Amino acid sequence: MARVLPMLGLAHLDRPFDYLVDQAMDADAQPGTRVRIRFAGRLVDGYLLERRASSDHGGKLAWLERVVSPEQVLTPELVELTHAVAERYAGTTPDVVRLAVPPRHARVEKAEFAAPPAEEPVEAELSRWADYDGGVDFLSALRDGLHPRVAWQARPGEDVATRLAELASVVAAAGRGVVIVVPDQRDLDRLEHACAELLGDWCVTLAAGLGPTARYRRWLRVLRGSARVVIGTRSAVFAPVRDLGLTVVFDDGDPSLDEPRAPYPHPREVAVLRAHQTASALVIGGFARTAEAQALVESGWARNLVAARDVIRGDMPRIEGVSDDDRRIAGDPLARSARIPNIAFDAARRALAEDRPVLFSVPRRGYLPSVACGRCREDARCRRCHGPLQMNERGDLTCRWCGRPENRFVCPNCGGTVVRARMVGDKRTAEELGRAFVGVPVLTSAGDKIVDDVPPGARVVVATPGAAPRAEGGYGAAVLLDTWAQLDRQDLRAAEEAVRAWMAVATLVRPHTDGGRVVIVADAALTPVQALVRWDPVGFAGHELGLRRELAFPPAVTMASIDGPPAAVAAFLGMLELPAGVQQLGPVPLPLGVRAPAGLDPSEGIERVLLRTAREHGRGLAAALRAAQVVRHARHEDTAGIRVQLDPPTIG
Repeated sequence: MARVLPMLGLAHLDRPFDYLVDQAMDADAQPGTRVRIRFAGRLVDGYLLERRASSDHGGKLAWLERVVSPEQVLTPELVELTHAVAERYAGTTPDVVRLAVPPRHARVEKAEFAAPPAEEPVEAELSRWADYDGGVDFLSALRDGLHPRVAWQARPGEDVATRLAELASVVAAAGRGVVIVVPDQRDLDRLEHACAELLGDWCVTLAAGLGPTARYRRWLRVLRGSARVVIGTRSAVFAPVRDLGLTVVFDDGDPSLDEPRAPYPHPREVAVLRAHQTASALVIGGFARTAEAQALVESGWARNLVAARDVIRGDMPRIEGVSDDDRRIAGDPLARSARIPNIAFDAARRALAEDRPVLFSVPRRGYLPSVACGRCREDARCRRCHGPLQMNERGDLTCRWCGRPENRFVCPNCGGTVVRARMVGDKRTAEELGRAFVGVPVLTSAGDKIVDDVPPGARVVVATPGAAPRAEGGYGAAVLLDTWAQLDRQDLRAAEEAVRAWMAVATLVRPHTDGGRVVIVADAALTPVQALVRWDPVGFAGHELGLRRELAFPPAVTMASIDGPPAAVAAFLGMLELPAGVQQLGPVPLPLGVRAPAGLDPSEGIERVLLRTAREHGRGLAAALRAAQVVRHARHEDTAGIRVQLDPPTIG
């Protein structure tokens, strides 16, 4: 007899079912294999979880239709992990399994796989870790097979890829497995290059960009023990490495790590669950720090791994904030016309005179990505979906959300027909800087045209957050523009994301001892700006966490969002039996900037309800939401389009 998990994705069927196994399939029908079963009269996919001599089911059992493959892809550790993630995020185990196990490719399974490398990995030179307080003890704990858990604060200008490769070499040399998760392909390419030098064939890369066949081939290498180190993006956190010794999630605040598929698990939280289940080490790192990582430190579950202040001061560039009312830019015509004060131009001119590149960071791509009515200054919005309008170089207006052209703008507030720029994008900024720095090459990096590296020499680079290319030896100066657009967003994480973006830019600039300079056009008295000027991400994360405790926002509390059409949301709430102490907020219209649930039109009036409870009661809220999902699917209620999400990345 076999216990099988059907891949149905329905909450009331999220459990194993018993099936009889034919003698011909007995050898192949092993735990972890893919199978086909007949369920409710139709053939569906499933995973065989367990072989048993008898069944608890009193009725007649159906037969297993066939074993799709004898490859045991769903390991016992993955079964435990996917079930824990489903419970944590009020989802279903099949949905998590789809994230953890890539689709099968039969030809790949039948191909011959190379044996594990004959030579063992060799530890790299690790002297740079001694600059971090407790760094030597941390490495010793990794060598000894212990499970230290740290929040690593990378130094300004740190070669992160090399440091991560060094950690992987320490653990792999001890014969244990490593998983390293980074936000995007650019980070992954640098990490792959660093790991290739230290680990060779013991390291494999997992990313969606590989294509399904190549990805499955590499995933099988890990499963079969031919590789000990896995590096990759989001879903690599589930990689089936043997004897896991270390999991790393770097830059956990990057929005690229937000999973868009149900039940929307964040790799950081998956890594925390996995480290707990496997008694393995965990590193959550970054140049900035999230409130979630700080909460782990303040709870005592993890500890700080930071460099001494004198080391940080020696690494960082000179950073200064310049506000609009600063006496140094009073009456400055450049500040009024081009949003760039003279002090920032001076920093750029000095760097260019020394034949060094200069980086200008702007928060949005495009020409004029946000416009307002020229008469009443009301934001210009699309008549169809209420999304923000933008203007291209030709003066055409289109919606940033639905792409609909606006051929004749009329302000619904005052009747005005003329628009003005509310925000300037990278293209318009590059145009202005090209006129300001005549004869200097101007390069843009944003959207789908991202530049990875720029050659040495005097040039101006205009980039959006996360798209700034690296410069050999570092930029001579960087200027952070339109910071109000990052800080004024109606979002819980606006300040946190702004600090993360600013520090990512500042770490590309040379140290102040080599003339590196950063000018941030913002009020230097603001707490986020001070965090950058002092380079104190730990203090800022503690400040943010304190504010969220006062206001009862995540991660100080557990919060769930229920999004969907008003009638469907009301019906779902009627099925929900909330534990004591859960507070309901809303319903309210879905906040601007939050994506609508899949298949729904934002113009159709989508609502959001937030549920909030104390952190220690978070599992109770998740269990209540799972129970409501069971009732919803079992009754076939009209709740189509509902999205249930624990700790949503955007609250609004």
